[in-house]
Amino acid sequence: MTTAVATTPNLPQIEGANLLNLMIVDDERAIREVCRDVAQTLGFHTSIADSAEHAYRVLESNAIDVVLLDLKLPGAGGLEALHQIRERRPDAVVIVVTGYGTVQSAVQAMKNGAYDYVTKPFSMEELRLLLERVSSHLKLKTENRMLREKIKSKQGFGSIVGRAPEMEKLYRIIAKAAQSTHPVLILGESGTGKEMVARSIHFSGPFRDKPFIPVDCGSLVPTLIESELFGYVKGAFTGAVQSRDGLLAIAQGGTVFLDEVGELPVDLQAKLLRAIQEREIRPVGSTKRILINVRILAATNRDLEQAVAQGTFRRDLYFRLNVLSLRIPPLRERRQDIPLLAAHFLERLSRASGQERSVSDESMKALLAYDWPGNVRELENCLERACAFTTGLMIQVGDLPSSIHSAPGAMPTGGDGTTTKILPMAELEKQTILNTITQLNGDKLLAARLLGIGKTTLYRKLKEYYSQDQL
Repeated sequence: MTTAVATTPNLPQIEGANLLNLMIVDDERAIREVCRDVAQTLGFHTSIADSAEHAYRVLESNAIDVVLLDLKLPGAGGLEALHQIRERRPDAVVIVVTGYGTVQSAVQAMKNGAYDYVTKPFSMEELRLLLERVSSHLKLKTENRMLREKIKSKQGFGSIVGRAPEMEKLYRIIAKAAQSTHPVLILGESGTGKEMVARSIHFSGPFRDKPFIPVDCGSLVPTLIESELFGYVKGAFTGAVQSRDGLLAIAQGGTVFLDEVGELPVDLQAKLLRAIQEREIRPVGSTKRILINVRILAATNRDLEQAVAQGTFRRDLYFRLNVLSLRIPPLRERRQDIPLLAAHFLERLSRASGQERSVSDESMKALLAYDWPGNVRELENCLERACAFTTGLMIQVGDLPSSIHSAPGAMPTGGDGTTTKILPMAELEKQTILNTITQLNGDKLLAARLLGIGKTTLYRKLKEYYSQDQL
């Protein structure tokens, strides 16, 4: 081994590296000591192992963040050891060390999940630079995760915008619901902000420091929903290479928000009902039951009473979820909040772009006249699109989507002062959706995003429209 072993003076300590645990796996004592000296100088907490079996024992009792793994080990081979380490610590960063003159084995290791490699002989400076890069990678990864959690956990009523009497009533109901532990059923059309209301209930209550976990029941296939909610054990199904806790167990003491709960299959409704009533779950493939202590908030844009009558939603689950209920008014029922919402969204967009934009009087009239089938989400997407298309700082009528300034519901006046024919809401919604899809050359996913509705909702409505046309 020709690795440099002389100490390098005044190595800078990596900020935050002292929070990272490094395990060095090598059967040569001299190499372990060199690597340990460099890592400790940089601020890593180090553990050592002289074989794969020793490394597995270290992993069982230590939260290892980084592994420096020699690919030539006695007993188990390096690639097998890499596989076992990745299975035991999926989030750990593994750097492989190869003593051969080729990088072929290291390339194979990287295909199997290694972060990087270093070849023998290596210098202390080479190892130092590699560990610095790994530390920066982990620090950035942690910061991104914390930022996402901070955004997800935005607290209080401050995230809900509106001063209409209907919203003031909603705030009072949220405040009361936040202080209880009963299930809450949140009703409202797509785009009204049901998840935002659920977050406000959770973060305004006494368990605000506990987890809040949303589950989109409308976008997951039934088998995924079951494994997400209840968890599974290793080998329960193809691809279950390790056991995983369900969200109902992870959220102990906190809240699970079941968005679009009306989309749950009937068989899963029975399992959910049993979990709520008995306060225990059984992971997929397991015979053991796990006690849970979690609050359930559920939301839907469907008429669950009608679904119960049609047999697509269990009556007992409906009553269990509907202990407390609240309805979020659609945007067309609180038009006076449109200027306030527009100012809120434009202020946020202005911070991101550095350009302060506003809405012209004619544009505001069009916004107020439109019926917003996609509700607040559609308004937000509309203004974001307008900011992208406008060439000035004032959003004009022409910058708005054609579905807004030319829709029948906008009631434009003609040259003789008359207004266009007023259509029922259902027909207006149908025309808006079909016109948007036509303008986008059939791109349904983009249409759903611009309209501010979920893709599941869009496909369901299209199915209804086509069924009506065939009658």
